[in-house]
Amino acid sequence: WYSLAYVAGILIGWWLGKKIIIKKFENSTQRINLKEFDDLISYIIISLIIGGRLGYIIFYNFKYYVLNPLDIVKIWEGGMSFHGGFIGVITAALLYCRKTKSNPWSVGDLIASSSCFGLLFGRFANFINAELWGRPTDAPWGVAFPTKAAQNCGQILGEICARHPSQLYEAALEGVVLFLIMTYLIFRRNWLKIPGQIIGVFFIGYGL
Repeated sequence: WYSLAYVAGILIGWWLGKKIIIKKFENSTQRINLKEFDDLISYIIISLIIGGRLGYIIFYNFKYYVLNPLDIVKIWEGGMSFHGGFIGVITAALLYCRKTKSNPWSVGDLIASSSCFGLLFGRFANFINAELWGRPTDAPWGVAFPTKAAQNCGQILGEICARHPSQLYEAALEGVVLFLIMTYLIFRRNWLKIPGQIIGVFFIGYGL
């Protein structure tokens, strides 16, 4: 599911990024070349996979992989970290800016404005994989996740423990609401004219 989320998020982000370049960057002082943007996507794909994997190994399961180093390459068995992938994307963007002499803030704005669908599909994958669930709830939309950890609610709600589907809340807020806000600011308010503003909106919105 993470593979599908990555592929869908990258493809839609690629398409959206090109639309933004054509509409907003072609005649601006922060001009970004479409061909160079294709190269940036290649940088991001590689760094996302490497960074996401290394982040998972370092942050979440370091002792295991020290003892089983050959398992590091088994990405088909799962284990990717958002933190590591995020660091990887920043690294790729900086290398791209150094190579093309592009404005890092403008490139960051472009990446931020194209990333919401990746977050959306990633949260769907969290939901399907029954991880990152929320607090116990008796709300009618509560979900009884199949994992033992999710079902361990003591006697709070009886034998079947329902939890808030926090992954879907995050999908709606990070993937849809934040996307609509940034799209409005880009196409209606022309916030790209001051590099770095959209990055700020992205970080504030994601944090909230």
